[in-house]
Amino acid sequence: MRIRITHQRITIALQLILLTEAIFAIWQQRWLTAFLSSMIILITFFPVLFERRFRIHIPPELQLSAIGFVFASLFLGEIRDYYSRFWWWDMALHTLSGFLLGILGFLLVHVMNQMERIQIHLKPGFVAFFAFMFALGMGALWEIFEFTMDSVFGMNMQKPMLGDPSGLTDTMWDLIVDALGALTVSVLGWRYLNNPEQDSFLERWINCFIEGNPRFFRK
Repeated sequence: MRIRITHQRITIALQLILLTEAIFAIWQQRWLTAFLSSMIILITFFPVLFERRFRIHIPPELQLSAIGFVFASLFLGEIRDYYSRFWWWDMALHTLSGFLLGILGFLLVHVMNQMERIQIHLKPGFVAFFAFMFALGMGALWEIFEFTMDSVFGMNMQKPMLGDPSGLTDTMWDLIVDALGALTVSVLGWRYLNNPEQDSFLERWINCFIEGNPRFFRK
């Protein structure tokens, strides 16, 4: 309970920062910034709405990680221009996105593996492989989205590196760090399935998800 309260307070603090930014942007007639800040605020409510709508318990650590990622990528990255100010910001966020998507892919196939009405039982190695490919596939779709936005609307989402105006180097590094983040989760998930007694942050998140959603898992 204490952990959940702490995470809620951090989430509220991030939302207040975004709200303050939106108000100042409106005051200064920076309409794009005001719109983006408002949209980010709405996105931060998605985990809670998703949990209430589908009655799926999401571990507070995972909720905060997702909200923190949105805050770091859209607010700090795009609005505060951290992508230009810190050369490593884009790589760090892509690593984190690979990590979070790997967790999502792992939980998705792990739930399917345990549900009685779905008659499948996949080996730990395949579950880990699915988590890895899911995260890498979503990362590739995001790169296609960035390329489309840059080509059609003249945006600069790919952030071309010096000496490579095509953005290919940026895309490849994004996919590489996506893969590293996904690989980390896949290895930890595989270790968990082979030995549930192992203790790490991922094992604790998985156990929290299982305990909060007992109807998805075999008794």
